[in-house]
Amino acid sequence: MTPTLKAGFWTAALIRRAETAGAFAAVVKQGDKDAGACLVKIRLLDGQAVLYRPIRNMAGARVWLPKGPDTERDIDIYINSRVDDDPDIWIIEIEDRQGRHFLTEPIEAV
Repeated sequence: MTPTLKAGFWTAALIRRAETAGAFAAVVKQGDKDAGACLVKIRLLDGQAVLYRPIRNMAGARVWLPKGPDTERDIDIYINSRVDDDPDIWIIEIEDRQGRHFLTEPIEAV
């Protein structure tokens, strides 16, 4: 299994990558600094959004599953249900018309 970075460090790096590329990024909800899971919401600025959820693949590496594009309202409903289930979760929101996610780990096709 691949070692993972602490959640607080990882989220700061993601935000920095997004901002360096000209996107706006922010922590919407701060979770556990060491081991909290992260959801990454990409606002497309047209009422649509895509959500990236982490999973572990068969080799134990973290990969991301996209949800959407969908209405931002529907993505927020899903996020709120996850927050209710896991108070340690991080929510990162990125605003980018191009829909870039700035994740460095692989994205799995749905």
